[in-house]
Amino acid sequence: MKAVVVDTYTDIDQVALQDIAVPPLTPGSVRVRVRAVGIGFVDGLKVQGRYQTKDPLPFIPGTEFAGEIDEVAGDVSGYSPGMPVIGMTRSGALADYIVVPADAVTPLPDGVSAEAGAAFRANYLTAHYALTERAKLAAGDQLLVLGAAGGVGTAAIQLGKIFGARVIAAASTAAKRDFARELGADAAIDYTRADWRDELKDLTGGHGCDVIIDPVGGPVSIEAFRSIAWNGRHVVVGFAAGSIPALPFNLPLLKGGMLTGVDLAQVPRREPEAYRRVSDELFRLLSENRLKPAVGQVFDIADFREAFKTLAGRQALGKVVIRVSA
Repeated sequence: MKAVVVDTYTDIDQVALQDIAVPPLTPGSVRVRVRAVGIGFVDGLKVQGRYQTKDPLPFIPGTEFAGEIDEVAGDVSGYSPGMPVIGMTRSGALADYIVVPADAVTPLPDGVSAEAGAAFRANYLTAHYALTERAKLAAGDQLLVLGAAGGVGTAAIQLGKIFGARVIAAASTAAKRDFARELGADAAIDYTRADWRDELKDLTGGHGCDVIIDPVGGPVSIEAFRSIAWNGRHVVVGFAAGSIPALPFNLPLLKGGMLTGVDLAQVPRREPEAYRRVSDELFRLLSENRLKPAVGQVFDIADFREAFKTLAGRQALGKVVIRVSA
């Protein structure tokens, strides 16, 4: 089968599409014929060995996928060949086939494309958990979404509106701000402008932000925290800007705000009930067509390097998807 294989931590230009053996089934597993893979900023960091945890070499990148069941282990029930599914795993998705534990996949709801399915799970789980379990978002809250045109940002906009918040999208280009408005944001601001916090203050009527969803990091994170409302919650979910900010400890004291974070990889183990609750609600919303994953550019697997470069350059609108097979 064809697979993107990382033999050494390196730049994406040094990574190749290789012919390797189809992975064998193991007890308790299913083999999926992969149709589409959603990639994010973390996938690029893993290829370079710059993520907090390193995948043992060699490895196949890609954590989110959609496809059909190819084969099922003898001790697995509830799945059969040809059944459309979506799944999430540590790595291994950018290949024709992937073998994962049966509990790593979920049936793909009717009417949802493979590309949309591959764009759904990680971003929407992160955003939902951040908004409900960490930030305790309430109807009427002022919600600021940084990096609003990215994967987590687009999910946070849609979910924030469903939960009754007033959503202010912050993004660096006019195209990204227009994209955020199309997804339902009530207002959009340019956080590259020197006076963007003044505009934010006006948009919130001087109240500040009750909740901040922050997948960006860098200097803008500290500026955003300075605009937090009393009892506001700033939720860190990533560092797409490439640098980890250092928050002066006097700011939470002076602003009366709270800084917290989400590492989705730890949630199933540390808070299994919350993870199941969030997952169940998300799949219900997806099945009811109340959520429409924001699929951005779709690349063929032969062009996987361009997909990673689009992410690294922060050019993406929505989730970047790689189509493995038609």
